[in-house]
Amino acid sequence: MKIVYTNWFPFGPYHTINLFGILFTKRDYLTRDTILHEQIHTAQMKEMLYIFFYLWYGLEYIIIRFFHKKQNNAYHDVSFEEEAHDNAYNWNYLETRKHYAWFKYIKIGSNK
Repeated sequence: MKIVYTNWFPFGPYHTINLFGILFTKRDYLTRDTILHEQIHTAQMKEMLYIFFYLWYGLEYIIIRFFHKKQNNAYHDVSFEEEAHDNAYNWNYLETRKHYAWFKYIKIGSNK
């Protein structure tokens, strides 16, 4: 995973974004846990051939955003984000992670 330090991207309140396995970040916000979180996303992207990751992510986000009772939490309720957040402190996770591990985080009818 390549890391690019920049002050102008990502926009708004975001500090780090992973685009096709390239990490764009503001220097002061990159922590060890953030790197692992983004490495998990890169593993998810690779197993879904990148484009399908973004399509699934977008579709899941929209569904959660419009049909979930706690709409302000749509970002955190996306299955990819749940896997990355749950394992961001487990430094052995990528060595033991099974393919499509994010699939177990999909919730149908959940009002978490």
